[in-house]
Amino acid sequence: MQNQKRVVIDHISPQLNNGEFFIKRIVNEIVNIQAHVLVDGHDVIAASVLYKHEKERTWKEARMHETGNDEWQASFVVEKQGFYTYKVEGWVDYALNWQHGAERKIDDNQHIVSELLEGVEILKPLLKKVTKTEKEYLETCIANFKDASKYNEAIEAAKSETLHNIFVKYPEKILANSSHDLQVYVDRKKAQFSTWYEFFPRSASETEGTHGTFKDCERLLPKVANMGFDTLYFPPIHPIGEVNRKGKNNTTEAKEGDVGSAWGIGSQYGGHKDIHPALGTIEDFKSLIAKAKEQNIEIAMDYALQAAPDHPWVTSHPDWFKWRPDGTVQYAENPPKKYQDILPIYWESKDYKNLWNECLSTLFHWIDCGVEVFRVDNPHTKPYYFWNWAIAEVKKKHPNVLFLAEAFTRPKVMQQLAKQGYTQSYTYFTWRDNKHELIEYMNELTQTEQKEYMRPNFWPNTPDINPFHLQGANEAKYIQRYALAATLSSNIGIYGPVFEQMIDEAIPGKEEYYMSEKFQLCHYDWDKQNKLTTLIGRINAIRHEHEALQQTNNIKFCHIENDNLLGFYKWNQDRTSEVLVIISLDQYYAQQGNIQLPLHDLGIQQGQKVEVHDLITGNSYNWYSEWNFVELHPALPFHIFKINK
Repeated sequence: MQNQKRVVIDHISPQLNNGEFFIKRIVNEIVNIQAHVLVDGHDVIAASVLYKHEKERTWKEARMHETGNDEWQASFVVEKQGFYTYKVEGWVDYALNWQHGAERKIDDNQHIVSELLEGVEILKPLLKKVTKTEKEYLETCIANFKDASKYNEAIEAAKSETLHNIFVKYPEKILANSSHDLQVYVDRKKAQFSTWYEFFPRSASETEGTHGTFKDCERLLPKVANMGFDTLYFPPIHPIGEVNRKGKNNTTEAKEGDVGSAWGIGSQYGGHKDIHPALGTIEDFKSLIAKAKEQNIEIAMDYALQAAPDHPWVTSHPDWFKWRPDGTVQYAENPPKKYQDILPIYWESKDYKNLWNECLSTLFHWIDCGVEVFRVDNPHTKPYYFWNWAIAEVKKKHPNVLFLAEAFTRPKVMQQLAKQGYTQSYTYFTWRDNKHELIEYMNELTQTEQKEYMRPNFWPNTPDINPFHLQGANEAKYIQRYALAATLSSNIGIYGPVFEQMIDEAIPGKEEYYMSEKFQLCHYDWDKQNKLTTLIGRINAIRHEHEALQQTNNIKFCHIENDNLLGFYKWNQDRTSEVLVIISLDQYYAQQGNIQLPLHDLGIQQGQKVEVHDLITGNSYNWYSEWNFVELHPALPFHIFKINK
């Protein structure tokens, strides 16, 4: 049967892969919808966005307005966690069409009679829908439209804004057309705003050479809280394999007392649902989670789907591994890196259903212990559709749970993981260092389709990555890198205390830490304070105090004629919080230049006073011009200005 509907709906945005994937938002965030809506001929049309939460039966409606060139837009607010469905609906609005035609004839001094009688037929169906006051008004209109002696009153009503508003409020959607359903998934706020601190629990002991415990970690919670971190991430806390265990500095032969890599999971003491006995008991871990929550810190757990050669799975589920003709399993490799202490899981196993279910069961096990944040190790080496299924299954029962994808790999691979359901993603920020590449990368993340589904998490360093620009770097460079991460992205993290204590010795020619903590216990002075720890704490406090820094996408780079100065303006959803950030990219010398204020975005005119209040130093400056002079020194290589207008 041919489609009698006349309105065409096209180019709806945002949507991903024609609706195959959902876009992402957090609670109370706005979803802005655009679409092309058009009709043959010259009839007046109308359009709406219909939306509802997955637990609601009734659609809510947000009327769209045309912005020109058959382009329409509307917005709605997502108020609850979970899935929302939305679609665009369009129709020929015969009531508005009648009013528009009548108005044109009246303005042309034509005497209309038939048109008024047509109006009567349009008004009658509305009498059953309107309020009492509106009904009285419509009844008067109907009477006047029929009465030739009331012609002046009739044409005045026909043109009236009051009648127009009634038509808009109670549309008759004859032969309405609608798009296919699209979805947005809504997370809690932490999906968009989080501040991560990573350390190895086994290095938390006060006594050098002694294996740390969860009780030692409890002792360090105030330090983490005082520095302003709300997420404490641990590398794997499971039993570590003894077969092919790695020695210090990634040597292939472990000596007596070597603790091995935390990612070589599984031994005689258990597997993925067990805790390394030297760290403590499951009760100790639950106690740590509870103590952390008292200080507004969530414990993030590493979820690494791989096995040491002596993991219980190897004997209980041999089909989950790919055996070679000589009866061995090829260890994991990522050339030139070799992981002799790790066996990769065979995802093409015929027993894949039991494998998938056990992996999901492992997540539920730790969620039941109180964990709601997972950092997933190397997710790009496991099937995308497994993640789509597993994350969706978790979210059905536990919508608060968040997943961070640790995938420093090809762009489209990272993007695919985000589309399949990952809450946050590691990024290339770790290597982006000059002004051009920082702006280019931020524009890619915030101005393209990626802003709808990929939430970046900026890490200046990780246990795996000691970037060249931090090797041998001075204090100013470390300050600069943290200030960049913390102001450009709302999700950030550092591997400490290596970062804030500026421990940077590297394997020559590689971006790897020498004598890496991944393969040994390390002993730190956890009470050590320096300028960097002070500034990290202050910056993190500012992030929690100013909503403009609690999101990533609302950013505009400002022009400065100096490649060593980066400036940008950020704002929150309703622009009640606005900041201007200027960072020097030179860790050795003072840099100066003139920054161009985005007057139009700020809603001010040239000559109007703007007070910029430095949230670090407390100094304030009154600016009256579009261009303003700034100078930054390595001692404090950044400004975070609160904008007061």
